[in-house]
Amino acid sequence: MDAFTGTRAPSQTLNNEALSAWMQAHIPGFAGPLSVEQFKGGQSNPSYKLITPQRSYVMRSKPAPVAKLLPSAHAIEREFTVMRALAGSAVPVPAMLGLCEDEAVIGRAFYLMEYMPGRIFWDQALPGMPTTERGAIYAEMNRVIAALHKVDFAALGLSSYGKPGNYFERQIGRWSKQYLASLTQPIEAMERLIEWLPKHIPASASDENEVAIVHGDFRIDNLVFHPEEPRIIAVLDWELSTLGHPLADFSYHCMSWHIQTSGVARGLAGQDLAALGIPDELSYVRSYCERTGRSDVAGVMTDWNFYLAYNLFRIAAILQGIAKRVEDGTAASQQAREAGAGARPLAELAWQFARKG
Repeated sequence: MDAFTGTRAPSQTLNNEALSAWMQAHIPGFAGPLSVEQFKGGQSNPSYKLITPQRSYVMRSKPAPVAKLLPSAHAIEREFTVMRALAGSAVPVPAMLGLCEDEAVIGRAFYLMEYMPGRIFWDQALPGMPTTERGAIYAEMNRVIAALHKVDFAALGLSSYGKPGNYFERQIGRWSKQYLASLTQPIEAMERLIEWLPKHIPASASDENEVAIVHGDFRIDNLVFHPEEPRIIAVLDWELSTLGHPLADFSYHCMSWHIQTSGVARGLAGQDLAALGIPDELSYVRSYCERTGRSDVAGVMTDWNFYLAYNLFRIAAILQGIAKRVEDGTAASQQAREAGAGARPLAELAWQFARKG
């Protein structure tokens, strides 16, 4: 997984002098000189490791050039807002250190957060690990996403973090527009899903009492684990977070059980889960339901095909956005090209679940 791990030289030149001056004015204890490396993983908002003789920081920024961004995309200020609110809760997040929305400083908005040294796993099957530790890591992921969905968001001042009601209608509409705005070549399965999904939203997805903070991209490689323990010390990449339906968020997390590992796609489909010590999907769903107080596991599974179709459609729309950036020349890496090419197969898998539903 060398394409995803570690750091490299920044793909786009940053004004280190201007960044250092901003940090000197806004980050207590900052002292240069400053050097910058870019984390390899991620295709949306670039992440950088800022290194000084005293300590390291992490910077998340919008991609450049800003003029190429789709409406509502790359909202790094939302990441900053939700992580700052979650500090001290049952959901582990890095400390937020500063937000700069003045694009004149380095040419784009950015925020700084605490650097959390630990382990990030890119392969869902966790190769080379004892079976007991694999099980413990999956139990920990289940615990943390359940804790997120139980957070009292109103008490954290996040009542206005998302729009109330009609979550799926709004999300389907949003990602349909994003897909169409990013179109390179038509994908028949996406066109079918754009028509099918709004007409087949189940009753369980329309319950307006089902509201929680949803991460939007809760997966193993967006989590930092303790260097030695099967314990999450930071949940990262909150760009897609909002107030929404918790089962939308959880079912997205469970897509791993249905996706093969191929290119940038990393999943568990076809793996011998029992031999690996990883729970099967139904057991994992049961654990989540127990942790969140849901008694009707059968009812959740009745609508599972819709939830999976919706989430695969959503990620296909996101990957199509990367494909458009490749075409426009704002994302040129092999990783970006592989990610963009994943839109079609994920859309076709989504349509298979829609037909089952």
